[in-house]
Amino acid sequence: PIQIQSNALRAIQRINPKVFEELVEAGTCTADRVSGLKIGYKKGNKLAGLYDAGDWLVRFDTVGPALEAGLPATVVVDRPVIQQILVKHGLPEGTVRIKSRVQSYENLGNGRGVEATLEDGTKAYADVLVGADGIWSQVRKCIHDLDDGAGGYAASGAAGGALDDAEARKLARDTVRIAQRADRRYSGFTCYAALAPHRASNIEDVSYQILLGEKKYFVSTDGGGERQQWFALIREPAGGVDPEPTPENPTPKLNRLREEFAATGSGDQDGNVWDPFALELIEAASEDDIKRRDLYDGAPLLTTLDPRRLLNPWARGPVALCGDAAHPMMPNLGQGGCQSTEDGYRLGEELGTVTHTRQVPVALGKYSRVRVIRTSIVQGFAQLGSDLLVDFDLMMTIPLLGPFFLTMTQLSMPWVLRFLYTPEF
Repeated sequence: PIQIQSNALRAIQRINPKVFEELVEAGTCTADRVSGLKIGYKKGNKLAGLYDAGDWLVRFDTVGPALEAGLPATVVVDRPVIQQILVKHGLPEGTVRIKSRVQSYENLGNGRGVEATLEDGTKAYADVLVGADGIWSQVRKCIHDLDDGAGGYAASGAAGGALDDAEARKLARDTVRIAQRADRRYSGFTCYAALAPHRASNIEDVSYQILLGEKKYFVSTDGGGERQQWFALIREPAGGVDPEPTPENPTPKLNRLREEFAATGSGDQDGNVWDPFALELIEAASEDDIKRRDLYDGAPLLTTLDPRRLLNPWARGPVALCGDAAHPMMPNLGQGGCQSTEDGYRLGEELGTVTHTRQVPVALGKYSRVRVIRTSIVQGFAQLGSDLLVDFDLMMTIPLLGPFFLTMTQLSMPWVLRFLYTPEF
C-alpha cells in the first residue's frame, strides 16, 4: 500500500475527478486517528524527563491542516488498485506497455519530438518523453550526461519491491556502485519492510507511529484491510546483506529483527528493552514477507555549476524528469509518491499551454523550475527528519535541551503539515 496524502489527492482530483473518487472509495482513511512519535524504550532522567517504553513524545493532527486548506483526508491504497484505476480511467486502451524500459533517446530537434530506444531494441516516437523511471533513472543519466552505470536496475525504496532474496543480495552490492556514478546519497539506513496480515492492538486509536531508539527506529502504519505496513530502519554502512537461510537458521531476517527490537530479558545489543509493539508486528510477518533495502536519496539539483542544469534542472529539449528520477526522498514523511503526483499535475498544466511542439522545451523548463523549489524543501524536511529521529535517544538525557527539542518539534509539526498540504503546487 501507499499513502495518498491530502495534497496528492487534490492534484488527482484536478487531473481526473473520476480517478479521485474511486481512489478515495477504495482507500482506508488514516487521518481519523492519532499519529506521532513514541520512545522505543525506557529513557531519560529526572532533569530531562523520564519516559517509559511506548510513551508518546510528539502527537500530530493530519486532518486539521488538510481541512484548513480545503483538502480531502489522507487515504492508504494498494498499489495494484491504483494502477487498475489509472489504467481504467486515465489512459486510452492499448497505450500501456510493460518491459519497455527506455535505454536511450535522441532529440530530433526543431519541434519534431524525440526518438526513444527501448531495452529490446525497438524504437518509440513522441512529442514529449517524461522519465518517471525511478531513482536509478536511465532517462536522467541521458539528460545529465552521467557516466555509464549511472542508470539501471538497483535495490532501493522503503516499500521493498518484489525481488526475491537472492536477487536482493546481489543488487545490494551493485547499488553502491550505481549510486556513486548516479550522484545519489546513501541515507545511512538499511530498511527492513513488510506488510503484515495482522490487526494491530492499537488500530482503533493509532494510524501511524514511529518508535524511536538509538541508531534505529521502527515505523508502522495502517495498511487497510486489517494489515499493518511496517519499516525497521537501522543505521549501518551500505551494501550489507543478511545470511542465506540454513537448516540451523531458517529465518535470518526475523532473527536479526528480534534481537534489534527485543522486548524482554536484557533487551537489544545496547541493553534497551523495547516496547513490545514492534515485535508484535515483526512476528506477524513471515521471513519471505520481509524485504531489505538500503535507502538512497539525492538532491533535486545535481551538485553542479552548469548553468544549463540550473536553468532547467529536470528538463532538456523535449525530455523531462519527474518523481524519484528527479527528487528521491526518505520515506518518513510519506511524500515521495505525493510529490510525484504533484509533478504530474504541474507537468500537465504547463504542457497544456503548448500550441506547437516547438514550445515543448519552454514548457518543460518552466515545469522543472516551478517544482524544484518545493520538492527541495520537502526533501530537506525528510532528510533532516530521518537524521534527527535517531538523535531523539540522546536528547532524552540532556537537561533542558531535551524538553525544549520536544516542544519545538510539537510546535513545528502543524506548520510543516500546512506547507505539505497546500492546495497549490
